[in-house]
Amino acid sequence: MNFKQLLVDLKKTTVVNSPHILAGAGILGVVTTAYLSGKASYRAAQKIADYESSYSRPDRLSDRVREYAPFLWTDYAPVGISAVITIGCIYSGHKVSTNRTVAALGAYSLSERALSEYQKKVREEFGEAADEKIRSSIAQDKISNTETPIAIVGGSGPVLCCELLSGRYFKSSMEELRKAQNDINAKIISDRYVNLDEFYECVGLQYTSQSNSYGWDSNKLMELEFSTTLTSDGVPCLAFDYSYLKPI
Repeated sequence: MNFKQLLVDLKKTTVVNSPHILAGAGILGVVTTAYLSGKASYRAAQKIADYESSYSRPDRLSDRVREYAPFLWTDYAPVGISAVITIGCIYSGHKVSTNRTVAALGAYSLSERALSEYQKKVREEFGEAADEKIRSSIAQDKISNTETPIAIVGGSGPVLCCELLSGRYFKSSMEELRKAQNDINAKIISDRYVNLDEFYECVGLQYTSQSNSYGWDSNKLMELEFSTTLTSDGVPCLAFDYSYLKPI
């Protein structure tokens, strides 16, 4: 790898990780500012003591600021510079993260709109039955690719169910899942948005590392899409997915 390519790779890595780099710089800046402030205060106290030893009390009280400023500013200047740089790093990191979040949400909205239009066109051209058949086929492929034996992670209902998003199996029923859907939609209407964690609570599943970051809002209610499938060892399974899921 030549030096030019190394610089290009370094630039890409820096841009991708800029929020983390700026956050680290901000933390370092806080520590540095505190250290420089303490050091400057100690030096200033020494200089003031030396200066006051040869300075009369009346004069000292009348023009302390005017007399001290010329020889103390050099001690506190690094503190001010460090504070400004720290604030700049924190602000820049926040701005980069915010811009990336806005861009990601915009890209997601475009993808969601395109998928919705595609699904609508499939229903118009081939009918609801064809759309359901396609979704069931996709669900069956996901179920068939699951390794056996299946680990059931929760629930106590009569039917084996699979949440296709996380690929987890649990016991429930169509009625319980519909009730959970209705409860979530009622909360969406009252609270304006609900994350996936709350649905997992309703059906007895544990949270995932990303489930608090996705959910539904009042622009469109939650809807479960069901498919009847068979596991790889021939056990009937009620698989379901979400009509949409967005960053919250």
